[in-house]
Amino acid sequence: MKILVAIKQVPSRDGQLKTAADGRWIDESGLTFEINEPDAYALEEALQLREKLGGEVIVLCAGPERATASIREALAKGADRAVHAVEDNLESADGFHLGRLLAKAIAAESPDLVLTGLQSDDFGHGQTGVVVAELLGLPHATIIMQVEAGEGSIRVKRELEDGWFQYLTLPLPAVLTIQSGINKLRYATLMGIKKARAKEIRTTNASELGVSLAAEATIERVYAPSRSKQTVMLEGSPAEQAAQLVEKLQREVRVL
Repeated sequence: MKILVAIKQVPSRDGQLKTAADGRWIDESGLTFEINEPDAYALEEALQLREKLGGEVIVLCAGPERATASIREALAKGADRAVHAVEDNLESADGFHLGRLLAKAIAAESPDLVLTGLQSDDFGHGQTGVVVAELLGLPHATIIMQVEAGEGSIRVKRELEDGWFQYLTLPLPAVLTIQSGINKLRYATLMGIKKARAKEIRTTNASELGVSLAAEATIERVYAPSRSKQTVMLEGSPAEQAAQLVEKLQREVRVL
């Protein structure tokens, strides 16, 4: 089975984020970057499927030159080869235009299965995988917790609300967005790191793929959430105070 995994490089989760001077994005100077965590679970699922079924795993990443480090990490974990759509300032591209870029690159590979993370840790739109599926005209399913391959099809388990799950059978090729926690993530071994140096990374860009990244939705401003607190003194007998507290927790705080 030929499986393609779309990954994204994002700022490390433990990084100290500051707003850029223009106020429209974060200041990336001094930050370290890593594979988007939901995408790491998509990669792990692809590697496990290949171990069961054979075939190859291809990593696709759109991003600047520094994204090569995350691509090499994915190759070190076991991916067979990679495609790097080299583009700077992708934060200015909305989910639809990024989806178009990925869809064009995916179409050139004609994979049997496309996996993405559920959402990215930076924007969190949760749209890219669905947009890619629509542009490619492929069946898709989201929030996947389990994948079982059949003859020309796959059976998947979707996570719904309140502990419910849904089971679907989709024909191949198909697109899935993988839920975080589906598997235990593996580490790159020393041998894997050495092998990754010789693995192919094919480069392309939006111009070569005939895609415009001119966004129709733009970020006007990013800022840290404001913090505020309020002190309320409850009066009356203990029973009356308890009743007031329960009412506030139910109607105002909404935790009960």
